[in-house]
Amino acid sequence: MERKHMSAFALYQTISTDVPPPAKKASLQVADKKKKKKENGVSKVNAVKAQQKSDKKKTRKKLLKSAQREESLKGTAEIQEEVEDECVNGDGEDLNALLADLAKVNNSRERASKLFQWLINPIPAKSFFRETWEKKPILVQRKNPNYYKGLFSTAEFDRMLRQEDVQYGVNLDVTSYTNGKRETHNPPGRALPFTVWDFYESGCSLRMLNPQAFCSTVWNVLSILQEQFGSMAGANVYLTPPGTQGFAPHYDDIEAFVVQLEGKKHWRVYNPRTEDEVLPVISSPNFDQADIGKPILEVVLEAGDLLYFPRGFIHQGDCLPDAHSLHITISSYQKNSWGDLLQKVVPAALEIAMEEDVEFRQGLPLDYLTYMGVQNSDKDNPRRAKFFSRIESLMKKLTNYAPVDAAVDQKARNFLHDCLPPMLTPEELATSVEGAPIRWERGRVMDVDAHITTQTRVRVLRAGCARLCSDGEAVHLYYTTDNSRVYHKEEPKSFEVKPEHTDAIEFLIHSYPKFVTVGSLPCDSAEDRISLAELLFERGIIHTAEPL
Repeated sequence: MERKHMSAFALYQTISTDVPPPAKKASLQVADKKKKKKENGVSKVNAVKAQQKSDKKKTRKKLLKSAQREESLKGTAEIQEEVEDECVNGDGEDLNALLADLAKVNNSRERASKLFQWLINPIPAKSFFRETWEKKPILVQRKNPNYYKGLFSTAEFDRMLRQEDVQYGVNLDVTSYTNGKRETHNPPGRALPFTVWDFYESGCSLRMLNPQAFCSTVWNVLSILQEQFGSMAGANVYLTPPGTQGFAPHYDDIEAFVVQLEGKKHWRVYNPRTEDEVLPVISSPNFDQADIGKPILEVVLEAGDLLYFPRGFIHQGDCLPDAHSLHITISSYQKNSWGDLLQKVVPAALEIAMEEDVEFRQGLPLDYLTYMGVQNSDKDNPRRAKFFSRIESLMKKLTNYAPVDAAVDQKARNFLHDCLPPMLTPEELATSVEGAPIRWERGRVMDVDAHITTQTRVRVLRAGCARLCSDGEAVHLYYTTDNSRVYHKEEPKSFEVKPEHTDAIEFLIHSYPKFVTVGSLPCDSAEDRISLAELLFERGIIHTAEPL
């Protein structure tokens, strides 16, 4: 069946008129109300959403304008028609069932590829990365509110507030955006339901900064997707009350996948304003509406829908008057550009060149200050042309000294530090150190005889969980299995590898996903092979084909 594009205004017209509008409430003055609450000892915040009826009229006007932007919306329709032409199976599978099926997939890279395909269905992943990634926004409207069910919910949000140590400013932000002004209303300390839901009822948006630290499903999804991106996969959750907006227009320095989980949200996306803001290296400040022009895409996301936009695309989202919105933004590719790699390559290349090539150590011309520099840049002096020619020659020569592999290893070390630890599948748990049978029972240690032998078959736990890196003097093995779910809570995990063990670790890494016997490891002796395998097993880096 052909999927037809529906404008934001047309979507809005389908909203049931039987739902009564929220009562008119006083304007939002969160900071003052909280201050009065503390002074008076009053337990309930009386601040509420600003001029609800007026906001509803403004929303209708904005959405009416969107219906008139046929050219922009036509572009969205064309995107959807292209998707329809080459779609894969778009039927949503329950997330818990999907994750259970993925746990049976033998190769973690294949697991990551399948999960990413589920995220963007029905768009084929190959065409997405070829035609859309880093280039343009894309919209998927599924008409299936349960497609992402199980990923996160308001009930899970409430559970986290009650059971986890959620801290304002660290894990949770309370925000508002009214009359063109963006404000943060974070009190100090732990975010408890009593106060957090008061803020929400007052018209404030809630942003959970790292849900993967508290929610196992989000942790599982992100720990799988990070192998797809080869870059940290992060997430924020946004809960917005009806008829409000929590954030000003801005652009980010990440690739963003906006996954609508509950309710609906009105989104506007804008092109980068200049070439300098295409794929930016840092996020923007907040913009005024006058700064950003007209949107290229305007839509109402409903539960089950997906909106992707690259870094540099300005965006803003606001809630319609009749429904709250819960969405999770999955992000990646922060500081993962060619330029970021070259920032590591070039200084190192220059250091090596100056050590090894006398041409880089030769002195500058005695009088170069008289014709070079900004104050001389407009002069037509042949010595300037000669100077630039020498610089160009040295820059070309510099590539001969570029330690590209070493710079890539520096990037890899940073990535492994950023990574979430793997959430073990039942099979991985039973065959790794975490599920080893040795235990205390009936007053003594049981199953103490469970040991690795030369016949034990092993492999690395995940394709990307460990990497050999050299600093020029020693070789270290960096790994993710002991990382924290909290970003950079722990120092990078690594240990120095004996020179005689490097070939064996390379052999294990390159053998994945196959299991190999400990006896096949290229070490000097059987004792060395078992000793290395035990070390890697104890660190959680390898697991066995069968439980010990």
